[in-house]
Amino acid sequence: MISSLLQNLFFGAIPFLFVLGLVVTIHELGHFLEAKACGVAIDRFAINFGRPLLKWKDRSGVQWQVGWIPLGGYVRFSGDESVASVPDHEDLEALRREVLAREGPVALRRYFHFKPVWQRAIVVVAGPVANFVLAIALFALLLMTVGETKAPPRIETVFPGGAAAAAGFKVGDIVRTMDGAVVSDMVDLQQYVSLRAGTPIHFTVSRGAGRANLVAAPIMGDIATPVGKQKGGVLGIQITGVASEATHRRYGIGPALVGGAGRTWDTLTTTLFVIDRLVHGQVPADQLSGPLGIAQTSGAIAHLGAEGEPNAWLGFVGGLVALLGLAAVLSVSIGFMNLLPVPVLDGGHLLFFAYEAVMRRPLGARVQAAGYRLGLALVLGLLLFATWNDLQRLRVFQFLGGLFS
Repeated sequence: MISSLLQNLFFGAIPFLFVLGLVVTIHELGHFLEAKACGVAIDRFAINFGRPLLKWKDRSGVQWQVGWIPLGGYVRFSGDESVASVPDHEDLEALRREVLAREGPVALRRYFHFKPVWQRAIVVVAGPVANFVLAIALFALLLMTVGETKAPPRIETVFPGGAAAAAGFKVGDIVRTMDGAVVSDMVDLQQYVSLRAGTPIHFTVSRGAGRANLVAAPIMGDIATPVGKQKGGVLGIQITGVASEATHRRYGIGPALVGGAGRTWDTLTTTLFVIDRLVHGQVPADQLSGPLGIAQTSGAIAHLGAEGEPNAWLGFVGGLVALLGLAAVLSVSIGFMNLLPVPVLDGGHLLFFAYEAVMRRPLGARVQAAGYRLGLALVLGLLLFATWNDLQRLRVFQFLGGLFS
């Protein structure tokens, strides 16, 4: 029983806390380090929210703390009392008088809100940039250590009535390109198709000694994933890698960084593509996941990475490698989401700074507060909706209903 409990803990909460903690910490370190470089006075660096479980002060007077609610983090600059972190003209003047009386005119240069707009914008954008840098570094690390195996997908089965059968695919076809892009791996094919239900895809396949050009529109259906079935585009085929063309490569540091940047860009463009399809109703909204979904995915991926290893140590390494890949993808998503022009996110602060740069004065406190509340409502609403999806996917309500039936 104890071993089962420890296993569930390792393959559940611990992977989630590791992945989210890594991504959030690097994001906040981006803000922190850039603020330090600009000479900004900092009061607090917090990982997670809520009452601190652990806290200490460094020599510069910054309080470092770890809260008990693992849903984010923040850096608090000295004098940052406004809920929107951008005080209006009256608040700035009051803060200026207070600092002058307490610390003198030289101290003004240490306060974030008295820095030039361009410096404040750099400090804010440093968080998302740090997420992109983390993604590049993690992808590069995996390419250098684990490497990558490529094997073009060969069609083993064509299921009757599916999109592939209607398009003329045949057993033995080897997929070479999709919409002009070279297909070098089964994962490339599966990911590309799953995101394009109802969208015609142009394929080039090797067929015997020749080639054939085919067009197929994937049908919305169930796709098996490490966390269960999810909705996505399905061609109606079964594939396997071409063993005779399989290659494995480990990269040097230069090519690995280039490859890491390429994978980060691909992840970002895929995120944009999915959001566009969500907005236009081409992807079901119930596919959105929140913290519970991330936790479930983290545990499943860690378990999948450790599966089949001959001993506990290699299982741990395999699970860690899998989680680093997940952290890279999640880091890109968090970096992008924080750049959206929504008050309460980094992009919202940049929007306020843009107004200040043009109008030569901060936005009014009432407008800022209203924008903050609207942005907070949007973020919390999206979070609640995603969590509802997670609960439905995990069949929590069916389980609770069964207890009382």
